[in-house]
Amino acid sequence: MERTYRVDAVRGRAELEQILVLQKQNLKQELSSEEMSAQGFVTVQHDLTALEQMHALAPSIVAHHGDALAGYALTMPKECRALMPVLVPMFDLFDTLDYRGRPFNDYRYYVMGQICIDKAHRGQGLFEQLYEKHRELYQGRFDFIATEVSVRNLRSMRAHERVGFRTVHTFRDATDEWAVVVWDWTQPRLNGG
Repeated sequence: MERTYRVDAVRGRAELEQILVLQKQNLKQELSSEEMSAQGFVTVQHDLTALEQMHALAPSIVAHHGDALAGYALTMPKECRALMPVLVPMFDLFDTLDYRGRPFNDYRYYVMGQICIDKAHRGQGLFEQLYEKHRELYQGRFDFIATEVSVRNLRSMRAHERVGFRTVHTFRDATDEWAVVVWDWTQPRLNGG
């Protein structure tokens, strides 16, 4: 049975609250190591105030199956760097990186603040649909999306590669080894990305 989903920009506070519920269910501290390895995980926990401020700058994308939230992909413009102190080092790192021979900050980009699909809806193509909606809504305003993915989160690494993200930098911090990945909307699509 094929499921149908509504994928669109966040419409208000109730959807932001749904995001927080799904996020909590998938935080790495809530999952076993076996579950993290098989299903992936999210690392950062947001609060409603931060999501509302992010939404005011550029709405995030959500997928619904009926009334249930099936997934989300958080839009985090550079102006949001101070909203999540745990992410400031990521933004600071991006300030030092070059991409295609130019500093990151020469480009119009935003950060994928986090992407998560509810377990009951994985394997339905929602990851790609969420990112395609980002591209549809934001490619006129931005050159690319950048984010960090835990290298050990193989499910997420593979999914980002399928969409069209390419690794532009890797590093290790006190918590993990990370890949900085970019989905460049100014370049021709590769393998469907």
